[in-house]
Amino acid sequence: MGQREPIQLYTWGTPNGRKVSIMLEECGLPYEVHSVDILKDEQFGPAFLKISPNNKIPAIIDPAGPGGEPLSLFESGAILFYLAEKTGRFMPVTPRSRFEVMQWLMWQMGGIGPFLGQAHHFRKFAKEEIPYAIERYSNEAKRLYSVLDQRLAETDYLAGRDYTIADIATYPWIARWEWQGIDWADYPNARRWFEVVGTRPAVVQGMAVPD
Repeated sequence: MGQREPIQLYTWGTPNGRKVSIMLEECGLPYEVHSVDILKDEQFGPAFLKISPNNKIPAIIDPAGPGGEPLSLFESGAILFYLAEKTGRFMPVTPRSRFEVMQWLMWQMGGIGPFLGQAHHFRKFAKEEIPYAIERYSNEAKRLYSVLDQRLAETDYLAGRDYTIADIATYPWIARWEWQGIDWADYPNARRWFEVVGTRPAVVQGMAVPD
């Protein structure tokens, strides 16, 4: 039975937000977008706090959650895992393969997201130039790209031969490579992956949310 009522997506145009819109597009699930303008601090409003106790986007409400009851969920990695479980897509069944996906998803959540986010902040948005911070986070960005490039020299996608939620989680952060001071010439395998993933129709659609 298909999803009758749309999933409610609370998001903004950030890499973490776009992970979930890409996943929803990939799974073909109906959803409605609610823009939470973080530039206006809308994420701190009491209504959104009830949905996301950490005052961060993205968050979802699935009217058809487990047992047919509504489910409210925050944290992008948890949402990706939930949608993969719900649809049976982009997450392998066998334990070894599942843990392969989970380790690369956790790599994104613990490394790519936080450190590239800091690179964005200090390179592009900080009110004053802080050379130490720029150097620190730019260097860590390059190290993480080297990890990505080495991995993708061995396999087509992060967790192996198949496209999974690990790729969905990582792509929107890599899409801002220019903000991170990255030269693609240094990471040919990562660039190949980036271009392949970027041609997927669901990725194109998901990256445009919210419009």
